[in-house]
Amino acid sequence: MPEPFTTKIALIVREDLAGWQKLNVAAFLASGVTASAPEALGESYEDAAGRRYSRMLGQPMLIFSASRAQLQDAHRVALERELAATVYVGAMFSTGHDEANREVFRKENPEDLDLVGLAVRGDRKQVDKAVKGLSLHK
Repeated sequence: MPEPFTTKIALIVREDLAGWQKLNVAAFLASGVTASAPEALGESYEDAAGRRYSRMLGQPMLIFSASRAQLQDAHRVALERELAATVYVGAMFSTGHDEANREVFRKENPEDLDLVGLAVRGDRKQVDKAVKGLSLHK
């Protein structure tokens, strides 16, 4: 039997977004987790015909829903506990490419980020503290 995961991945998406925005934010956050943790990737998939498919993260991700204030609290806890964090701010919806995303992010007030999404990865117990009180996304 495989050992239980020592790390946990949580995606937190702001509750007041449109459906397409929630999905977009979750996808970008998941890509950030993957980029920062290549060791968490599983092996490639192969079907019965021998066709190969891309690797995916080898552990589940929990997706939570939160208000802006709850996202900011989770972000603060993630920074305090030195968790790997991926962020998405509201201004990123108005850009069209990665460089522009970094530019608008750099202009954000670091003490009052307009967070619409946050992903955290790290020790299970530390991630649990960052998402404490949040509900799983429905």
